Amino acid sequence: MRRKFKIAIFSIGILFFNILPAQDISLFNQLNGHLDYTAIGNTLNTSENNSAINCVINTASSATLSLSATQTIEAAYLYWAGSGSGDFNVTLNTTDITPSRTFAYTLDSSRQFFAAFADVTTLIQTEGNGLYTLSNLEQIDISSAYCSTGTNFAGWAITVIYSDPALPLNQLNVYDGLESVPESITIELNNLNVMDTTGARIGFLAWEGDAGLAVDEELQMNGITLSNPPLNPANNAFNGTNSFTNDSNLYNMDIDVYPIENTINVGDSSAVIQLTSGQDLVMINNIITVLNSQLPDASVSIDSIDLPCNSREITIEYTIENLNSTQLLAANTPIAFYIESDLVAQTQTINDIPVNGSESNLIRFTIDPLNLNPIYLTIVVDDVGNGTGVVTEMSETNNTAESSIEVLESPETTPLSPLIECNFGNNQAVFNLRNALDEIDSSFDLETVVFYQSLEDLINDLGALVNPSQYINTNSISTIYFRLDAEPCYEIFSVNLEVSDCDPNVPQGFSPNGDGYNDWFNIEGLYDVFLQHELLIFNRFGTIIFKGDNNIKWDGKANYGPLKGDNLLPVGTYFYVLHLNVPNSKPKSGWVYINY
Repeated sequence: MRRKFKIAIFSIGILFFNILPAQDISLFNQLNGHLDYTAIGNTLNTSENNSAINCVINTASSATLSLSATQTIEAAYLYWAGSGSGDFNVTLNTTDITPSRTFAYTLDSSRQFFAAFADVTTLIQTEGNGLYTLSNLEQIDISSAYCSTGTNFAGWAITVIYSDPALPLNQLNVYDGLESVPESITIELNNLNVMDTTGARIGFLAWEGDAGLAVDEELQMNGITLSNPPLNPANNAFNGTNSFTNDSNLYNMDIDVYPIENTINVGDSSAVIQLTSGQDLVMINNIITVLNSQLPDASVSIDSIDLPCNSREITIEYTIENLNSTQLLAANTPIAFYIESDLVAQTQTINDIPVNGSESNLIRFTIDPLNLNPIYLTIVVDDVGNGTGVVTEMSETNNTAESSIEVLESPETTPLSPLIECNFGNNQAVFNLRNALDEIDSSFDLETVVFYQSLEDLINDLGALVNPSQYINTNSISTIYFRLDAEPCYEIFSVNLEVSDCDPNVPQGFSPNGDGYNDWFNIEGLYDVFLQHELLIFNRFGTIIFKGDNNIKWDGKANYGPLKGDNLLPVGTYFYVLHLNVPNSKPKSGWVYINY
């Protein structure tokens, strides 16, 4: 997707700049995409090494890189090698290079050889096409042990991996190490994914091969001899040539490529390389395979979008598919969610998705209130959140799903006529909230109406009132909300609750006999409502026997006058005068009967 090439390093040891024992050829790097490679390089020998000529090795040589305008450099690896213990400080054009890995091979007690590797991708990408000169390769052993045996050499090569939209999807495996003949070597190449043999190739970087030595020399892959005559005859594969440039004067080094369409089969995951030589010393440093690759193909679709009315918390159900693919889509493939161009959420696939398989999931996040209608949602699979992917795919153009979303909002809340009930104390009253529905159009389903104490609770559907027919208000709640389904979004109604100080309801009798029922003169709507009231009780002779207020209630005893005491008053009729002590109120009077 967008811009990506996966470079997965499979085996890089921790190496120091000292000579190591000969290393088996193994997978160093695997790259997938519309890729191919070329190689440039040059020898530092002035002629083939043999004991009949002067033993001369230069310290610098040059080669030209020439890529087309459609070819983009993705990776570049520099190898250099020579006779002796090694020179690990060289210069490529004007840049000093030190290796990140080194290789070594000891032939006998007097002769050893070295090779070195450096990743020069950035340098080659920066400088591009043109002349490249490797210099300061000076520590090459040209003592008699090498010159008299014709094993003195030095050279360098750059493997350049490039992308081109016109190429098929290829997998490039880069193997390296340092293995040598004479006699024979067998190298097993693993991690191959052969899905199509068309155009399959294999390339070698080898050191110290001699064109003049062809004794029992043969290069085979899976038992089939590789050759490219006349440049590389079947009996002299490593003979100082470059298959990319058709040069035959790379003394004592080879950059060779062979077609292998007939040496591998679809489904192969490994191949065997065999090299025999009866006399020529050949050291294999690098092998590259170019094969049509097995790749996944991630795509995404939107299954559903749930954005409730008056909410910005969106729930998206989506499906990731791996169609038109030849390889599973690995778990943890990243998925990015954008509104406009802003990243708003991220997740990843959970399981490996097989070929032609899929995985569905959902995600929730909140849309920023600054995003106004319409809102444009984009989902991108294989996106780490900045437009960059981590998976190389069959197609990089089907990773996106888009949708336009409308945030639904109810019209302004519709206020209804207030509900008014009598204060039973502390400014509280009992309300039948369903009475508010009398003003609502009967076309609505009023039986399912749910009431809430706040607009926020209504929108989030939290804290619905359990018994709206007998709702007792609190001092903090003066408005109740409810909603009714409508298109495109539900309608919201509100009703104010008003508590009125109604006239007290005076009973005509009570029985203070301690049975827990009607034991005191309970005037409903008086206590904790008219806080400043005064209650006066008289006997039948007109004598005041009780004075009460909001805190003192009459329990059938006298608290004033000559009868004051803890004894209950006799059965009979008594008279009251009630002063509410509020503006515009008149005293209330009447009688009350005490009976035990």
